[in-house]
Amino acid sequence: MSEKMLLPPKAVIFDWDNTLVDSWETIQAALNLTFDDFGKDRWDLAETKTRVARSLRDSFPTLFGDDRWEEAKDRFYAHFKAIHLETLTPLAGAHDLLGALRDTGAYMGVVSNKNGDFLRSEVDYLGWGHFFGGVVGATDAKKDKPAADPVHLAMGDSAAAQYENLWFVGDSVVDIQCARNVGATAILIGDEVTGHGDTTNSANLGPDWHFPDCEALVRLVKSFAKVL
Repeated sequence: MSEKMLLPPKAVIFDWDNTLVDSWETIQAALNLTFDDFGKDRWDLAETKTRVARSLRDSFPTLFGDDRWEEAKDRFYAHFKAIHLETLTPLAGAHDLLGALRDTGAYMGVVSNKNGDFLRSEVDYLGWGHFFGGVVGATDAKKDKPAADPVHLAMGDSAAAQYENLWFVGDSVVDIQCARNVGATAILIGDEVTGHGDTTNSANLGPDWHFPDCEALVRLVKSFAKVL
């Protein structure tokens, strides 16, 4: 944990899945249906949480091979499209967190490694589009998270001052890496860091701040109103 003082942010970039909405069971179901299609062993939920963080275009060639990953991608998207809205569940306190940050005047955006069309359809389905200045998914930018490219796209024409006090809020090592790549304060939400891969031993991949859930971060953000 950093000793950096947590100040009211000028801008906040959120991860989406399992930061603002609960997506694990949906992702696991779509993945396992795809594994079934290709005769591969299914993953349990723990393995899904450990191995899912990078974008599909970065992870599927390893899982399915360079010659079949695009076919697997199409199968996964078909399975995911069939179920993702009906299973979409906001995490407790997520809407309140967005509202509290809006009240501080902070700019907000989303950067996810979920397919951009699916991501924006979920934001629209929940009626949360008015909170965000930019909603950026996988392949929308030249490179996907943890690269800085999608953050710059989500930030749009934001002023330098907003970058100087920028939060990146997520649940995975990839989110922490992305925060480091743009010089943001890395804030982790949840009981565990997901998407460990082979990078958890890096001293630079601990969050600056860690909150157990959105509701805990809401309480902090609301305390800012007393000093703004």
